[in-house]
Amino acid sequence: MRVGVRQVVTSDARGKKRVLRFDPAQFACRTLAEELADEWVEYIEVTARSTATASDHRQCMRLFCEYVDAHLPDQAPKASLAREDPDLVAVLLAWEQSLPANWPRGSTRPGAFAANLRILMNRRQQHPDRALAARLGQVTAQHHMLAWGTTQELDEFSRRDKAALVRAAWDDVARLRKRLRDGWEMAAAGRHPAEHDWTRMPDLLWALAHQAMSPLELAQQVSFPLAPELAVLIPDRIRTEGPHSGMRGHVLVRGLLNQLYPNERDLHGFRVLLVAATGHAPEEVTSLTEASVEFTGNGVRLTMTKNRARRIHRRAFSRMDKVNAVEHVREYADRPRLEVAAIVRQLMEVTAPLRELYGIRPAPLFLQGALSPNWQFTVSRGRLRMFGRWVKEVGLDLEGRADIRRLRKSVKVEKAVAFGGRITDIADDHHEETFRGHYAQGTTLRMISGQVITAAQQSWFAKAIAGPVVLDAAAKALLAEEETTPVLRELGLSAEQVEDLRSGAMEMGVTSCRDPFDSPFSRPGDLCTVAPLRCLECRNAWILPSHLPQLLLFQDHLDVLRTRLSPVHFQTLWGQTAANLAAVLAERTEAESAAARRHIAEGTATLQLPLAARAEFDA
Repeated sequence: MRVGVRQVVTSDARGKKRVLRFDPAQFACRTLAEELADEWVEYIEVTARSTATASDHRQCMRLFCEYVDAHLPDQAPKASLAREDPDLVAVLLAWEQSLPANWPRGSTRPGAFAANLRILMNRRQQHPDRALAARLGQVTAQHHMLAWGTTQELDEFSRRDKAALVRAAWDDVARLRKRLRDGWEMAAAGRHPAEHDWTRMPDLLWALAHQAMSPLELAQQVSFPLAPELAVLIPDRIRTEGPHSGMRGHVLVRGLLNQLYPNERDLHGFRVLLVAATGHAPEEVTSLTEASVEFTGNGVRLTMTKNRARRIHRRAFSRMDKVNAVEHVREYADRPRLEVAAIVRQLMEVTAPLRELYGIRPAPLFLQGALSPNWQFTVSRGRLRMFGRWVKEVGLDLEGRADIRRLRKSVKVEKAVAFGGRITDIADDHHEETFRGHYAQGTTLRMISGQVITAAQQSWFAKAIAGPVVLDAAAKALLAEEETTPVLRELGLSAEQVEDLRSGAMEMGVTSCRDPFDSPFSRPGDLCTVAPLRCLECRNAWILPSHLPQLLLFQDHLDVLRTRLSPVHFQTLWGQTAANLAAVLAERTEAESAAARRHIAEGTATLQLPLAARAEFDA
């Protein structure tokens, strides 16, 4: 067993090393805390978990040990995972049940902490030289009973907001490049201020660029009030403070350094452009180093690391849409104003002076310069905090929360539309389960659902429009000609069905039927149960000129029903039939309709409807 404070070395989302410590001596149940801490250290080292995961496990250990101290005040020093007394099972279960009260309703933290603690306890069962109480082992081997909670997933930016972000980022990058270019040109034109002038910006920039003096020494030599070209670097509220204010000097030096080196705020524009251009996560983009970039004749090849998924992606971005089968590298065509190679070149150009000062190779691409409170100029990885403040400073009014992760989701939505919702193609830089859990919602979900609904509707629509076959007098005469039999067979008619149609053996009332025992509304082999009420909606129906009187009578019948039923009820029951009937009658000439009306007036034609239909609506 280790002695003293336990610590683990982890990497955060940007790849920066972090040291997390846990001191068992802080708890009365020190033995228990040491056992959990040993498992924690080994678990993080073996699995190479991120800083966030290691921190969550450490927090759950602290909460549990504090709970044991509070609920077993006398027995806490004897508490151990290996002992049956005191019984930690009851304490564990009570602790788990108390967790939800400490977080808002629906939080994922209680379930995650309960699972994390059981993971550490279960690890002891994998080591034969480490004892775990039998009953405790049985309980921790099972899943806890807490709800896992829900998370509010971020939706993507609208296309308008995404376009506005890209435009603002390009404008901000252009302003930064002009500022740094002007600053280094002034520094090149300056001389040592001690030999020339302490009031000229070129001379002060020369001193900082050549590290001729420290920032504190420079601030002590500059006298106030400042020359106009230096005064613009200090806000009005600070410029009017007392003559001996140290804050004025600090702000002045910081403003001078900003003329030579990019600060944290300046890096937001590059991150926006690279996320929008590559579609990769913000932490993958900001973790790029000099070794991650390889310029090619057609663009650039980037090696990006996703720490959370423990994956390394090599992506080549160029103007050509091809696949390098040898290196298994995907090629993506650069979109207008989002050429990855150009963005990376400009980023490396503005951070080149900082990479020289960083001293570690390979140096990160996202580097920021900052003046610390103790007057030390530091170069570090870009933290890129306060994205919302940058959004406001560039004058954007975005809908919803200002979160850079929404920009990645916007790219995912574009992929979902382009690939038709195929998850295997969309989830090309993470697991498919991750896509379902974090990206298959919002617009993406609506788009995929819309495709499913459209496909189903199209299937039913195809059946709906496959209504009866309408024949006029000339077409009916063809039924008796032998040479037309092959044509009719192409429509699914046998010779016997053709003869039955011609002779009237398939008469069903308002139409004839190709086969009453093969109705789409009944089971195969059973006689159609909906004729003649639904014949006009059936693909088996054939309408001959002799059916015109029946069709006109059926139209009169539907007109009566239209007055008796509510519009919604009529449309539900008879809407499609009425529409099909109107289309069939529109194909008949006025002379044919007039002749049919005479037959009806003479009493030679009556409507043939089932008694049930008349009873239902006449009652």
